[in-house]
Amino acid sequence: MPELSEQDLAILDIEKQWWKFTASKERVVRERLGLSATRYYLALNTLLDNPAAAAAEPVLINRLRAKRETAG
Repeated sequence: MPELSEQDLAILDIEKQWWKFTASKERVVRERLGLSATRYYLALNTLLDNPAAAAAEPVLINRLRAKRETAG
């Protein structure tokens, strides 16, 4: 099973606690990862289908998958 990259782990970290940031989520993403909101959400969507991400953060991944299914 492929391991998660530093960027993958940072994305999961942001998703676990984005509401705690004083700045907007998009600003935090841009400052911490250097990604646009579009690229961030594309990477996050890919992570939701990654077995390594599900193994590392099962509750978070399941919650985000459920959210994706209801939005889709």
